[in-house]
Amino acid sequence: MRKFLVVLDDSRECLNAMRFAALRAAKTQGGVEILAVIPPEEFTYWGGVADIMRAEAQERIEAHFEVFAKWMRTGHKVDPELVIREGEPVAEILAQIRADPEIGVLVLGAGTDKSGPGTLVSQLSKTSGTLPIPITIVPGEMSKERLESIT
Repeated sequence: MRKFLVVLDDSRECLNAMRFAALRAAKTQGGVEILAVIPPEEFTYWGGVADIMRAEAQERIEAHFEVFAKWMRTGHKVDPELVIREGEPVAEILAQIRADPEIGVLVLGAGTDKSGPGTLVSQLSKTSGTLPIPITIVPGEMSKERLESIT
């Protein structure tokens, strides 16, 4: 089964990337894999404190994931998978693509502010020529109706 890999973060554009991936997966009998990356700077504390922060970050991610998962399951009959990794986001995205041969497309949401499309889009588009899969970049301001019409 071909999977659409989507990165779960706190950005507004993440929502459109999730919508696109769910709609495409539903129409192509594919799957959705949602990747959350915990940056290493969140764990610069000593032992027990770092473990507590890691557990809290995972709880936050799982709660956020459940909102998207419920929407995908009920609205689109897609049962997404959650993968949580720790490290630098771009490196972990690339590692996940290498680790799961069923991933067929990376779906990213593009930011809409004046600073550009976002760190992930900027960094991954620079290396897109060497990636083993295509990247789909979904505009952050694209309407739900427009997303539905093009998927």
